[in-house]
Amino acid sequence: MTEATSIPTDQLPATIRGYLAAHVAGDAGTALRAFTPTAVVVDDGSTYRGTDEIRRFLAKAGSGFTYTTTLVGAERADDDHWVAVNHLEGDFPGGVVDLRYRFTMEGDLVAELVIAP
Repeated sequence: MTEATSIPTDQLPATIRGYLAAHVAGDAGTALRAFTPTAVVVDDGSTYRGTDEIRRFLAKAGSGFTYTTTLVGAERADDDHWVAVNHLEGDFPGGVVDLRYRFTMEGDLVAELVIAP
């Protein structure tokens, strides 16, 4: 993977933009369709593998808090590696965080997603 280059957020692949919109809207079914059947998601120290575990992740992610999410940045490393930066504000510990959503694509689907500050 090469060094990432900042890009306008609307230049993220359609699959990534669709996932982000569905995730913010709480639409786990639509968000899940962005992933390969063997995809891996890493978030908050936990790893979720495959459709069933990712479905559980999507259903519970952030559910204990009220917050807003704003897409504030995007980067492209190559055709398979993209980063979306979301700014979250809410009633979670700390109240404000910028999270980097690091996507690895396999064709038009997400093979891996790592979410971290």
